[in-house]
Amino acid sequence: MTSHVMDPVQRSDHDGQPVQRHLEILMNLSNLSLSTTALRRVLALDALSGLGAAVLHLALADSLAGWLGLPAALVSASGWAVLAFAAFATILARQVVPARGALMALIVGNTLWSLGCLALAWGGHLPVTPLGQAYLTVLAVAVLALADLEFLGWRRPSALAAA
Repeated sequence: MTSHVMDPVQRSDHDGQPVQRHLEILMNLSNLSLSTTALRRVLALDALSGLGAAVLHLALADSLAGWLGLPAALVSASGWAVLAFAAFATILARQVVPARGALMALIVGNTLWSLGCLALAWGGHLPVTPLGQAYLTVLAVAVLALADLEFLGWRRPSALAAA
């Protein structure tokens, strides 16, 4: 077999086609966005997952504190904070066209929440258990994924309200 058949992406054409194709793929990735319907579904997922986490943190604060190695007051306070974010995400998800500024506020909040979880898990300031590190890391990745998807929706300016 020739290299053209075995690895068509790596082959060297005289007209530069593989390089051009890579650039086209990169340009398409940089232009990714979500439709308004998809964005509203992501916001609803954010709200539902936040509600679940809030109920978990509020109902089991003392138990979670012991398992995760976090202060019970911090677990409880995080439950109230996530409940507020879930309510905010619910409001945005129910809008026909989510407000652009409010959506960016949620994205920033989710990003900061993720960074805070990672700082708690790996910063060494609290006696976080291995289970706590795993929980906080998974939580950070999940919330950051939601923020990323919401950002893709925010990037579609024609689909969002200016307010």
